[in-house]
Amino acid sequence: MKTIGVSEFKAHALKILRDVAETQEEVVVTKRGKPIAKISAYREADDKVKAGRLSHTLVFEKDIITPLGPDMWEAAR
Repeated sequence: MKTIGVSEFKAHALKILRDVAETQEEVVVTKRGKPIAKISAYREADDKVKAGRLSHTLVFEKDIITPLGPDMWEAAR
């Protein structure tokens, strides 16, 4: 991860943004040695990530009674 000062970022912003997009390397912008921003390349979100990290592990059934049958469902209560 590259670190640059805010004045350098201000002077070379377009070049730095282009480099970040091409190399996918994050850049931390500092002001007086303290981090104030982190610049990273834009990435399209994956459908699984949008729904949640564990959403792909769940199985959703439309009807939870039918697999057991009505008689066994009552016994399983």
